[in-house]
Amino acid sequence: MSSSAQPDADPLGPYRKRLVGLAYRMLGSRGDADDVVQDAYLRFAAANDVHNPEAFLVTVVTRLCLDRLKSARTQREVYVGAWLPEPVFDAEGLSAEAATELADDLSFALMLALDCLSPLERAAFLLHDVFDRPFAEVARMLERSEAACRQLAARARRTVRDSRPAPAAAPEGHARLLTAFCQAAASGDVSALAKLLREDAIAITDGGGRKLAALNPIRGAEKIIRFIVGIAGKNTGSEIRVEPMMVNGSAGALIFLDGEVDHTLSMAIDGEANRIAAIYIVRNPDKLRHAPRRS
Repeated sequence: MSSSAQPDADPLGPYRKRLVGLAYRMLGSRGDADDVVQDAYLRFAAANDVHNPEAFLVTVVTRLCLDRLKSARTQREVYVGAWLPEPVFDAEGLSAEAATELADDLSFALMLALDCLSPLERAAFLLHDVFDRPFAEVARMLERSEAACRQLAARARRTVRDSRPAPAAAPEGHARLLTAFCQAAASGDVSALAKLLREDAIAITDGGGRKLAALNPIRGAEKIIRFIVGIAGKNTGSEIRVEPMMVNGSAGALIFLDGEVDHTLSMAIDGEANRIAAIYIVRNPDKLRHAPRRS
């Protein structure tokens, strides 16, 4: 660092957004992403003769994430119920800062598609297709040949394309459908819910064994409606407050039950059908530690 730098200046300042964004996309956890970036900083501070700090840090973060994904796979095998990423409420702070199609996409739909990939496929795809790194650089970071990295990214690209539930809707349409869904769910309006959901919609609820949630994804509009109406019935008499906010960069909501954060609600909207294709509900308290607590 330059001797003219301020003592309290953040040495990772120019790179922090991209580093945390990469780690979050790799791991699906904001807490783990922050830990990885802090570990990378310690290695950066201890290193000598770093000629390209950004390349060094991206390489370290990528490799630390790959190491963590090995243990994450084992932990996932004993995870209770369906798994969803930890929601983030400051997606602009995790931007890839690149001119790629997916640079600012942190949607649950994309995150779940990424979770279908092998760790190396995930890394190659993110580094090249999201963070716009040339394959020669990706090859050095992953310690694989350039040809192998191209194949990893190509396989990942196909999986991501095939795994996403619907072509995205415009932001205003997304927000309108989410608001209409919240209103219909709160009142238990079966007819209104049926008009909002695609017939083959899917709902995923993540309680992590800590809060009541469906153990498996709920498939089909009819089953989802029964589930939503059932929840509304159980919450009769409770004070329910819906705080609209951006969740993973798209219109979502934070739901309070009797003054306490209960869950986040986000969706994938089919822009062509103008209906809800997927619903994501995170109730696991461990994943809501960074949720805003508004009065």
